[in-house]
Amino acid sequence: MSSHGAPTRAVTVRDFAAARGRAQRLVLVSTYDTLMARLADDGGVDAVLVGDSLGNVVAGYESTLPVTLDQMIYHTGCVKRGLTRAMLIVDMPFLTYQISVEDAMRNCGRVIQETCAGAVKLEGRGEPIEQAVRAVTALGIPVMGHLGFTPQAVLQLGGARVQARDPVAAQRMIDDARRLEDAGAFSIVLELVPAEVAERVTAAVTIPTIGIGAGAGCDGQVLVLHDLLGLNDGFAPKFLKRYAELGEMARSAIRAYAADVRGGQYPAAEHGF
Repeated sequence: MSSHGAPTRAVTVRDFAAARGRAQRLVLVSTYDTLMARLADDGGVDAVLVGDSLGNVVAGYESTLPVTLDQMIYHTGCVKRGLTRAMLIVDMPFLTYQISVEDAMRNCGRVIQETCAGAVKLEGRGEPIEQAVRAVTALGIPVMGHLGFTPQAVLQLGGARVQARDPVAAQRMIDDARRLEDAGAFSIVLELVPAEVAERVTAAVTIPTIGIGAGAGCDGQVLVLHDLLGLNDGFAPKFLKRYAELGEMARSAIRAYAADVRGGQYPAAEHGF
């Protein structure tokens, strides 16, 4: 183990299971490039999730729906080159696994083959997702599930809203989590779920739950690295805690650079060859 408590070797699905058994909280971040991945790895996170949230954070889309499989593969390759220890998990984007089980197997297999990632993540609930998870895990590919607010269903859900607020929906989420575990998922993300419901889901399964806006009762947490660093400072949901304000620091640094260039202070003699 390293000084910050993270394993010094590469993290695998076995470490996720072991962490649940030891009641050790798992630390995940989402990011999309080599430099940020290296910072996350050095910082001791257990896993980096290359989220299709890159559509919002990197590409400036209004949702994750326009993100393509080729974009996910490109960014996952970038992140892979920044990691030495953290596990790498990849979001499967919209329409790459929902149409058929065969599509799910082919596309998940392509992602693993071309990126050498450690796992994929599939959003959604119900029988189609369960069948896809079962088929993909049968290929030997670890699958993380995703329940609660699922961004690929944002149009149907009417925006980013807290899910499972009533008893019927809460029980349905518990049942869905059990089905995902039975299908072979090694972990489940719970997004925008009431804390009490997330605790019940966590107690109902033996695989780790990873929360984002789901309270402290999950087995781990995930945040977008840009958000927790304050780089995306226009994004301020209730669940987010900023651990730095790098957005303002960056603007100040750029203003100082611009002033030096315009005033002739940069480059100085020591910056020349």
